[in-house]
Amino acid sequence: MQTRNLEKLASIDAQLRLLVPAKVSEDDKLVEYDALLLDRFLDILQDLHGEDLKETVQECYELSAEYEGKHDCRKLEELGKVLTSLDPGDSIVIAKSFSHMLNLANLAEEKSPEEVFDALKNQTVDLVFTAHPTQSVRRSLLQKHARIRNCLAQLYAKDITPDDKQELDEALQREIQAAFRTDEIRRTPPTPQDEMRAGMSYFHETIWKGVPRFLRRVDTALKNIGIDERVPYNAPLIQFSSWMGGDRDGNPRVTPEVTRDVCLLARMMAANLYYSQIEDLMFELSMWRCSDELRVRADELHRSSKRDAKHYIDRVLETNPPSEPYRVILGDLRDKLYQTRERSRQLLSHGISDIPEEGTFTNVEQFLEPLELCYRSLCSCGDRPIADGPSLIS
Repeated sequence: MQTRNLEKLASIDAQLRLLVPAKVSEDDKLVEYDALLLDRFLDILQDLHGEDLKETVQECYELSAEYEGKHDCRKLEELGKVLTSLDPGDSIVIAKSFSHMLNLANLAEEKSPEEVFDALKNQTVDLVFTAHPTQSVRRSLLQKHARIRNCLAQLYAKDITPDDKQELDEALQREIQAAFRTDEIRRTPPTPQDEMRAGMSYFHETIWKGVPRFLRRVDTALKNIGIDERVPYNAPLIQFSSWMGGDRDGNPRVTPEVTRDVCLLARMMAANLYYSQIEDLMFELSMWRCSDELRVRADELHRSSKRDAKHYIDRVLETNPPSEPYRVILGDLRDKLYQTRERSRQLLSHGISDIPEEGTFTNVEQFLEPLELCYRSLCSCGDRPIADGPSLIS
């Protein structure tokens, strides 16, 4: 019996493929379709392995359904007795049978592209950052390893010139030697602030660029299944949390002051990342045509910037002419990011800051509002491809 079951097992896959139609019509009901696939599968199982095995699968299926519906422990005990009484060959066939039944149930529940899109817009993946003092690989080595990977990727790229290859070989040698000369062991215990710096290093090296690429790949995949609409820019598909510096569940080193410092450090690093991004965006959005809403805001900002000059950034940041309204809006955004970063730095260093809090960002909505204004303006002026470009949406 065991040998016969194993020999016939491989033929189930081929027969199951014949059961799935090319397309499920809109009139098909999920329950009826699921039952149809299950009945056909049980018929195939009987042809291949006999009436007894089919009845055993049906019995296991019914006992499982009854336990799921009523949580009757006696049904669970009966199911256990049935399964433990099987010989090894029958156990393999029955396990594979239930695997196929689950796959068929998933086929019956396949969603249309529109349903997939609607579900995608309303789901969120929350990635939580953590750290541990026993983390083995130092941040310095991680960064060197990343540069080594980049050198290797470029060395094996197509159309590389001899000069480029020589320069990459030299860079690769430098990075390998630098990694070899770097101490692999952290000689002092990391503080919670060190853990936050390491976490932000991971964020900058991987997620900062990886998530926008992933979201664009999602848009491409949706286009390939017939969805011409993009995932909304404000859909919270992926968000981030962190408990670094906030784990007061027995860690004596994490005090209220440490949590405050870690939050300020995270804010300073985030402001610094976005500062560079906004400067790149200012360079790209050089257009003069804009919506009335954005034009009014840009004119107000231009007048107020002349009247209320910010002494601590005048020497560093340039102003933008009113003929470039997007740059006026983004320039104000850049200035506030600068102030947010510097205020956090001063609070970390001295506990006080001469930069008023009202000139900084204190929540994400304040940061997003001018970007959303730029997005709406570009779309209303017929510049939707620019609005959906990587610089603004990312």
